[in-house]
Amino acid sequence: MTIQPPEYDLSYRDRFWPARDYEDACDRLALHALLPLAGVALLDVGAGFGRLVDEYAAFERVTLADASPQMLEAARERVGGDPRIAVVAADATELPFPDATFDVVVAVRLLVHLRDPQPLFREVRRVLRPGGTFIVEFANRRHLLAVGRYLVRRQAWSPMGASSHEYRDAHFAHQPATVRAQLSAAGLTPDATRAVSLFRSGWLKSHLPSRLLARIEAPLQGPLGPLAPGPSVYVRAVRGADRESTAPAR
Repeated sequence: MTIQPPEYDLSYRDRFWPARDYEDACDRLALHALLPLAGVALLDVGAGFGRLVDEYAAFERVTLADASPQMLEAARERVGGDPRIAVVAADATELPFPDATFDVVVAVRLLVHLRDPQPLFREVRRVLRPGGTFIVEFANRRHLLAVGRYLVRRQAWSPMGASSHEYRDAHFAHQPATVRAQLSAAGLTPDATRAVSLFRSGWLKSHLPSRLLARIEAPLQGPLGPLAPGPSVYVRAVRGADRESTAPAR
């Protein structure tokens, strides 16, 4: 199944993210907590312009994959001639890599473009080595603001639905319990969850420095992870070993 990449221009890099220092800092907090301390090969799928590449310094080889030509060009500009880093055009559900290539796969701000993430999860398991780590971020259908709006009848859709919700054209929020079940079904066992961007409020961000908000959030991401109160959720999952046949030899 080929996914049509979203249409991006460089305003995503030059205007969208410079106005979101707080969210960027919170993403980095989550990655710092969930990534292994070191490794050989890491894949960032849906890497965009390489926003998070600085977080991968402990890995010997890093691959940034995206389907958008504009983002790939911006990523190449960002990483320059760093021999550790490859920038690759790729459909997230048909990754152009051999089986068991990577120690770690990261997908941040990718599930927001996927109504059904299961094909991605199957591909991630395929390209991960046994025991490898998958870190995935997604927009949370059940975040507190959505629950509050539903309770006071300011939104028609229930935040408790199990399926993904298209909250904007081609933008999907996912139910945390459903994502964990889908990961498990793909052979990726969740072992940690973090609640991220807990203070994503225009009022708060206009009155308090982003660094202060991120500093307040840092000790809360892990403990609040299973409750998933925030608009963004990170889940870490581990690929198990391939099952071997238990049938007796003949």
